[in-house]
Amino acid sequence: MLLRLLVLLLLTTHLASAQKIHAHNDYAQPRPFVAAYEQRADFIEADVWLQDGKLVVSHDKPQANAPTLDSLYLNPIVKLFEEHKGRVSKDRDYTFSLVIDVKDNPAEVLPKLIASLQENLVCFNRSTNPKAIQVVISGNRPKINTYFDYPVLVQFDGRPSEVYDEETLKRVALISDSFLSYSRWNGTGDLSDIDREKLKRVIKRAHNDNKPIRFWAIPDMPNAWKQLRKLGVDVINTDKVAECAQAMR
Repeated sequence: MLLRLLVLLLLTTHLASAQKIHAHNDYAQPRPFVAAYEQRADFIEADVWLQDGKLVVSHDKPQANAPTLDSLYLNPIVKLFEEHKGRVSKDRDYTFSLVIDVKDNPAEVLPKLIASLQENLVCFNRSTNPKAIQVVISGNRPKINTYFDYPVLVQFDGRPSEVYDEETLKRVALISDSFLSYSRWNGTGDLSDIDREKLKRVIKRAHNDNKPIRFWAIPDMPNAWKQLRKLGVDVINTDKVAECAQAMR
């Protein structure tokens, strides 16, 4: 009986911790960063360009005076770490990944980004502070064989189509892909058996590499979130963070 209870507890803990929320295009929300942080999002995404020597946040090519990555994300994160003495929140267990979706040339963006992160290592270096923010590079990523040219301050957003050796896989934070590559389901009713099997196969491959998986361009509604969770999708991609958090947790 005790063994069964322990197994049940472990399974419950796994399920509770496995489901994560990705705040897609967070910068486009009415309260960038703040709302996703309040909802304890696990991944918070910003599209980043290089403009006049500064990293700025914008979905499309930025206009003049676009908000900077510093003002929307890095500076508020540093302030929170100062307030909470080496943590991002009064909740001792909470931290998150800041996903930088690079829209420009990564060879120009990444050195600027890393220089900024190195100014506040207690906030962005998980090798020395387990509660630090993990920065994950998505979008225009460097070539796979150059991942080790970058410090451990950054990890990378992987793809199912890419092949990684055992060492390089350590620099991959998660596996992501477009939902539309597997299904055109609109989120109502049930997924078709054919689409479900396609998704199961790619989910299994990611899990075999001990990596969580995310699909972007999913139907952004509760029925879809819940069905994808049942399939084993670890990270739910959403523009509706508060609603998703309420539905999934």
